[in-house]
Amino acid sequence: MKNVFLESHNIKNQHFGFGQFNYHLIKSLRNANIGDFKMTLHAKDIDSLKKEFGDYFCYRKYRSYSRYPLFRIRKKYDVWHSLNQNTKIEPYHDVPYILTVHDVNFIQEVSTDPNHEVSKRFQAKLDRSNAITYISEFAKKDAHRYFKIPDVPEYVIYNGNPIRAITLPDDYKPSLSTERPYLFTIGEFTERKNFHVLVEMLQHLPEFDLVLSGNNQTDYANTKLLSAINNLNLRQRVLITGKISDLDKQYYLQHCEAFVFPSLREGFGIPPIEAMRFGKPVFLSNNTSLPEIGGSDAFYWDNYDPKYMAEIVMSGLDSFNNNRQVLSQKYIEHASSFDWDKAARQYIEVYRNIL
Repeated sequence: MKNVFLESHNIKNQHFGFGQFNYHLIKSLRNANIGDFKMTLHAKDIDSLKKEFGDYFCYRKYRSYSRYPLFRIRKKYDVWHSLNQNTKIEPYHDVPYILTVHDVNFIQEVSTDPNHEVSKRFQAKLDRSNAITYISEFAKKDAHRYFKIPDVPEYVIYNGNPIRAITLPDDYKPSLSTERPYLFTIGEFTERKNFHVLVEMLQHLPEFDLVLSGNNQTDYANTKLLSAINNLNLRQRVLITGKISDLDKQYYLQHCEAFVFPSLREGFGIPPIEAMRFGKPVFLSNNTSLPEIGGSDAFYWDNYDPKYMAEIVMSGLDSFNNNRQVLSQKYIEHASSFDWDKAARQYIEVYRNIL
């Protein structure tokens, strides 16, 4: 039986976007119950994957030295799918190859020089591809803008919403919470996520607190973000939770007044559709993939002037509260259109086309 190799070692990082992508796609590939070919998962902790997925998948243990050309995986799989565009792990042989492109943010974040090592490595991945999948139309457009895309089949396959069912117990409460109305956001605390503008906006929204969740062990968190909080004397109104559990995330989404996401660059942006799953209004940057993912019923900031941002939030909340039931239902329906089982079926068709 033919075998599709899923280069999925980033599944170990499930507090980050790549890890979430790996896990939820693999889980839905299992739900698809494919019988005409096998799939091999590449991961460090294969025991936990075997425990969850059994013998539906084959497994190959990830070893860091496989990044080096001499030690590349030599088994000739029928299709190799690179789930993570930045991995250095490549097949030893010239086998049919699928690349998933999440974004080309590294152009702005690392270097605009096409001869930079990162750009050259990414172009090499594109050049060896027999098919390319993108997680948004924006990711496809941006890749075409900066790189030479080979003449191969291209597909846009949207990510799914990780939160399908709300499993939050009625009496659940995280260790850190506020009794005041609050705005919520989640993501890694980096310059790209732009969280400090939310703090600056908060000074114009005295009735709200702000809850920030995600990896806060970063230079940005300890410098630019912390300076904004201290300079505006908002230490009592900004709650930084760090990384949180799924139940904590559901709690903050369930009880927030709105979800706020001023990101500068997103290849997709899962958190806004997670918030919409709870029927919450979302306020997003009007750039990159976010208008594509947020749709016509989200609210957008065209710039990051604090007073202007606060005015958009207040007017958006007024609109939402004047038609809460209808809009909440629209948000839920929009969020449900992003479905991992649907995405898995689309990837399976890509595999079959290559096979």
